[in-house]
Amino acid sequence: MDSLVTTDNYPSLLSPANNLYICIMNNRQPAYEEAVKEIRAMIEGEPDLIANLSNTVAVLKEKFNFWWIGFYLVKGDQLVLGPFQGPVACTRIGKGKGVCGSSWEQKQTILVANVHQFPGHIACSAASNSEIVVPVIKNNEVAMVLDVDSIDYDYFNETDKKYLEEIAVLMASLS
Repeated sequence: MDSLVTTDNYPSLLSPANNLYICIMNNRQPAYEEAVKEIRAMIEGEPDLIANLSNTVAVLKEKFNFWWIGFYLVKGDQLVLGPFQGPVACTRIGKGKGVCGSSWEQKQTILVANVHQFPGHIACSAASNSEIVVPVIKNNEVAMVLDVDSIDYDYFNETDKKYLEEIAVLMASLS
């Protein structure tokens, strides 16, 4: 069974910039299970949407050290940047534009192995090479999307999809 690899067990994985968990690519499930529990406990009893989105992003960034992770909130006919961690991001995205806008329009999760081959990809960061976008659906409408980018090609898989969709359901329960 694959296990979570940490810089405590393998000091050679430690970079000067971080000492975050580094997960074996083919088994991120234990870290996701832990993250879902943490997020569920954090949002219980906390009514503020922005605080909950911010802490959700922080938990996922800490666990997985994603290149970029954040929420875009639906405001009128655009997605507007919400809480995130990572490099500077695009502020507004139109419906059907790029991976985020396409996820919003289609009301479904989109996994992209190579963003440079995605028609209409919006390059907020040239370092991003793969992406997963998960819509947060409330009352049968997309309220926001959870966007996660990696500098690695073909990084995201069905495990990411399963757990990020579970987290999206938790976010949909927020006011």
